[in-house]
Amino acid sequence: MSKRSVAVVFGGASSEYEVSLRSASFVISGIDREKYDLTMVGITKEGQWLLYQGPESEIAPDRWNRPDYVTPAVLPPDPTYHGLLVMEKSGMRTIPLDVVFPVLHGKNGEDGTIQGVFQMARIPFVGCGVLSSAICMDKVITHTVMDQTGIPNAMWADVFPQDLDSFDELEAELADTLGYPMFVKPANAGSSVGVSKASDKAALLAGLKTAFQHDGKAVVEECIFGREVECAVFGNQCAKASILGEIAPKKEFYDYEAKYEDDSTDLYVPARIPEETADLVRELALTAFEALGCQGLARVDFFVRDEGIILNEVNTMPGFTGISMYPKLMMEGGMTAYDLVGGLIELALQKE
Repeated sequence: MSKRSVAVVFGGASSEYEVSLRSASFVISGIDREKYDLTMVGITKEGQWLLYQGPESEIAPDRWNRPDYVTPAVLPPDPTYHGLLVMEKSGMRTIPLDVVFPVLHGKNGEDGTIQGVFQMARIPFVGCGVLSSAICMDKVITHTVMDQTGIPNAMWADVFPQDLDSFDELEAELADTLGYPMFVKPANAGSSVGVSKASDKAALLAGLKTAFQHDGKAVVEECIFGREVECAVFGNQCAKASILGEIAPKKEFYDYEAKYEDDSTDLYVPARIPEETADLVRELALTAFEALGCQGLARVDFFVRDEGIILNEVNTMPGFTGISMYPKLMMEGGMTAYDLVGGLIELALQKE
């Protein structure tokens, strides 16, 4: 049987570029070379696409973009190419692709933009489609869908830069409806980038200004006190929910550094909650996965309180670093890295 051709795309013009490199290293190491031909494609912070043919070990430390390792390339949306167009000195050549694994986090990677390119090129790809990626990336839209679906989520409000012109009135309304402390987030950003916790009026203004550095829209949420519990979902129409993991930040909240750059967080697998509660969390995770139109994979995050379960967010391309919860949960359930990566590729091919 001939091997399928798989492209792993990493990097990207995103604030989560570095995390993508580390996630890609895990995914690449989990590709069974007996079953798949691997093509590695890096996207620089400036958005340039490059075919990468250097050592896999150079990706995570961001030493991949060297002239002797890379060749300019593009993935044309024209479906007649059905592959990567490589611009070599001797001319152009096409590497045919059966499937793409976009290991891209944040803007331009999991917000539906690159998924649209793959869709136009008619190349199957791992993960959620254009609409579900865009919905889950935009926290305002996610909250709106959750409200309409009846899935419990935090009280929230959307804020735009022009709202700061009447900040006193805005602050009074938010303080009345959400109360301090409150979380301020860019509407479209992942991995807690640009997120802050506001305990007073001055911190709220500073937090909004920070959020607007990352996106033209912010979401402000009530502060939820509870256990932070995460569920990995794997599948297409008949998706399955994993064993649960719990995050216990030693910092005030689970920020970017806690996720990827230090040891300021304790992880518990399984989560320290009753099994009956865990079953409800898994059920809600699958309900959200279906309501948002997700496919392939997602990590669904919750707060578990004595008063009930609150959905926090849905991540359509969760981290695959050495300390990331999604692969930890799937592998705790019995999967190897080969099983997980290969399974996600096969789910992508089943969407054809």
